[in-house]
Amino acid sequence: MSSLLKQFEESSSLYGGNAHFIEYLYEQYLSNPESISPSWRQRFDHIRSGATEDTPHSVIVERFEKLAIAEPGRLARMQGFTEQSVKKQSAVARLINHYRVKGHQIASNNPLSQSQSVPADLEPIYYGLTEADMSTLFDTGGLCGVDRLPLKAIIQTLNEIYCGSIGSEYMHIVDDEKKRWIKDKLEGAKPDFSSHPEKRQWLLKLLIAAEGLERFLHRKYVGQKRFSLEGGESLIPVLDELIQRAGEHKGKEIVIGMAHRGRLNVLINILGKSPAVLFGEFEGTHTSSPGVLTGDVKYHQGFSSNIATPGGPIHLTLAFNPSHLEIINPVVEGSVKARQDRHGVDGFDAILPILIHGDAAFAGQGIVMETLNMSETRAFSTGGTVHIVINNQIGFTTSNPFDARSTLYCTDVANMIQAPVFHVNGDDPEAVIFVTQLALDYRNTFHKDVVIDLICYRRHGHNEADEPAATQPMMYKSIRDHQTPPQIYAQKLIAEGVITEDMVQKMEQDYQQLLNEGQPVSRPIIENNVYSYSARWVPYQNKHWDTPADTSITLEHIQFCNQRLQSLPEGFELHPRVAKVMEDRNKMAAGEIPMDWGFAENLAYATLLLEKYNMRLTGQDIGRGTFSHRHAILLNQANGENFIPLKHLSEDQGRAQIFNSLLSEAGVLGFEYGYSSTEPNKLVIWEAQFGDFANGAQVVIDQFIASGETKWGKLSGLVMLLPHGFEGQGPEHSSARLERYLQLCADHNIQVCVPTTPAQIFHLLRRQMLRQYRKPLIVMSPKSLLRHKLAVSTLSDLTDGEFLNVIGEQDDIDPYHVTRIVLCAGKVYFDLLEARRLEQEQLRHVAIIRIEQLYPFPNEQFKREIDKYPNIEHIVWCQEEPKNQGAWYQSKHHFFDLIDKNIPISYAGRVASAAPAVGNYKTHLNEQRAVVHAALYGSNEGNTHEL
Repeated sequence: MSSLLKQFEESSSLYGGNAHFIEYLYEQYLSNPESISPSWRQRFDHIRSGATEDTPHSVIVERFEKLAIAEPGRLARMQGFTEQSVKKQSAVARLINHYRVKGHQIASNNPLSQSQSVPADLEPIYYGLTEADMSTLFDTGGLCGVDRLPLKAIIQTLNEIYCGSIGSEYMHIVDDEKKRWIKDKLEGAKPDFSSHPEKRQWLLKLLIAAEGLERFLHRKYVGQKRFSLEGGESLIPVLDELIQRAGEHKGKEIVIGMAHRGRLNVLINILGKSPAVLFGEFEGTHTSSPGVLTGDVKYHQGFSSNIATPGGPIHLTLAFNPSHLEIINPVVEGSVKARQDRHGVDGFDAILPILIHGDAAFAGQGIVMETLNMSETRAFSTGGTVHIVINNQIGFTTSNPFDARSTLYCTDVANMIQAPVFHVNGDDPEAVIFVTQLALDYRNTFHKDVVIDLICYRRHGHNEADEPAATQPMMYKSIRDHQTPPQIYAQKLIAEGVITEDMVQKMEQDYQQLLNEGQPVSRPIIENNVYSYSARWVPYQNKHWDTPADTSITLEHIQFCNQRLQSLPEGFELHPRVAKVMEDRNKMAAGEIPMDWGFAENLAYATLLLEKYNMRLTGQDIGRGTFSHRHAILLNQANGENFIPLKHLSEDQGRAQIFNSLLSEAGVLGFEYGYSSTEPNKLVIWEAQFGDFANGAQVVIDQFIASGETKWGKLSGLVMLLPHGFEGQGPEHSSARLERYLQLCADHNIQVCVPTTPAQIFHLLRRQMLRQYRKPLIVMSPKSLLRHKLAVSTLSDLTDGEFLNVIGEQDDIDPYHVTRIVLCAGKVYFDLLEARRLEQEQLRHVAIIRIEQLYPFPNEQFKREIDKYPNIEHIVWCQEEPKNQGAWYQSKHHFFDLIDKNIPISYAGRVASAAPAVGNYKTHLNEQRAVVHAALYGSNEGNTHEL
């Protein structure tokens, strides 16, 4: 190394760690050129040479280093600095940066404990800064609008910004623009609460209301569960501020999702639910809404209202929520997406999602990660969500936070999408309001998620009958001695002369008086008895499942749709296999060959779109189809660009949304349920890659799809396509678990269908929209039948047909000769049909009847088919699934109710099994032959079991 370079390494103010100082100054220059000294600004101007885009920081440092090497000491002399002073300034710059990165670790934002060990790199001595430097003026880079401050004042300012009631995590964000935006907001001018006494009084009033409701309920309904908000009262000011500020920003709707903690408080103090109604729910005198059969507990109930804001009225919706805590997250996002799509342009700005989480649940439940992962994808983005974590520092009765998670913060999962997180002390309502404003402004500016970690505590146990000190003795000793947020803030305002003690008492008394009278206590509600979006559901209420609908179309319509589906952009190069599919579809439209499943399904979508219905199809690999049958999304083999013919049928068609989803079941299905429960006039479909993959979304199925109407009166027209059929692919790729859906059937809550022909899926999908009936539709869709030589339909099946709930015998068999009827559903029909045709003469006494809709069970159609055969001696139910699975146990009571008691009914199928299917293909084939043989001949080889 030359002596010059050695000298530079040892003494240059710009070498090594001091490069951080240049980068620091350059950051200030990019953010605000006027915030740095003229000499530095001149140098940066010269280096950038008028460029309009950011010059890489490494280039800036490199050029200054070259200058220092060429003329050692010149740069420092040019600025009037000594070598030592530049080193010190660089040290200060690094200290400032570390406060931004790590200051949150020592923030005073825990109401129960403020003792934090200071990391070494937040100590001045770590950077060579001593007590002797505390009075020295240093460049701040514009910290709080001041260019130069003594080091002592810089550290004090940094502590106030980054280590006070707010701990800010944002330096992990890669995008410099977002990072600078947050830094400028945190280090800029703060809201001046002291000059707005009316704002502070309103803030206190909200806290008193939050506490007042809980105390009222505690006295009046002793021991009853309410999942109190006490300790986290600042949630109410957060929501009030979000609503009012969203209204100022021209927001039109807010959809809120939250679990039970604090829910009653939000219903009464934010959404304006009548306290008298809530008291009726406590007392068991409240009447359920029309259509609600079982109802639900009061802390799961939803609500909607219209609230006045400075920018006009805003509609609030609190989604109904089951006890599975965070499962509401994707449901809310789906509902918001439907509203945004309906709003059209500026939908992100008009409709805001807010999700309120528990700390342990946010860290512990995978659906949170799934929802975050969905947040910036094309299919599921809602333009950013404001997340609020009610962080009471304990999950249920967990004894230690480190038993609840493996991360420093409960919010660390949000780092995966680089969301900023603001950890704020729930006992400091003014800091809470500042963070709330910052969070909403960030969301509206960048349309990204943001997290408010409201650090508080839980004054009572998990519920009001629980004794929390049994598992948390030390925490609850602190809580018993700790003043409540309203008390702390009231004392602060009294001390500052903003309010008197008498005024505080009057606020408390006035609130309690309103509760005693059962009067509303929230902001005034704007009356709107028929909310326009709710009114959309009125035509579908109290309708029967067999409401008629003409699902047939003309031949001209079929051919026009096919022609449009085949119209590709000029030069669009299809894969040879896909080109063959499209060629065959042209032949199908011309009637030259029978139509297959993919042709009929796409035709159903096209015809609905041309009738101005919208559609939305999501799932893993749905564009092509897991089994390569759909090809709704076509890929240009020349350049990789995609084309969706269903979007290009006509200028005034309905909107088609077709998206391959991320590898998620619970998140995506929850999203689509939320979407479908908000938009009745859109065909919303989720397809599982294999039907049994829906197992990963069982909570959504159980607690929303199957029971949402019964519990809450919520309708949905969601379609679930679940590939199902035993083809030797093993236990996890055979069964869509038909039995689980049938077990959930009651009160005509869902539809469960097993269509076996292309015409059937065509009419079934069209029926779902054309009928004035909206219930979830569960479809056991096929795999091998997508290309089965017998699973085909003709054009006349579409032009003259309809969906058949029961399909009777299709071969030419004399009904008077039939003594044996085989009942079945799904793919096994074709196995039975082929086997019978091989032995046609021997088996002409056997008729095969398919049941295509298993629920609601089509009693009349079934009875008509059975009555065609006057000489029945035996009826067999045949299924591929093991006896304890499939439809047998859940459907056999229909057979007994509708068939003559003298006719024996037996089962032909696999024996009961813990797993759905075998893994060995040869064994599968042997079992399948035995099942078919038993159904047709009655042999015990097929594991026939007489009842």
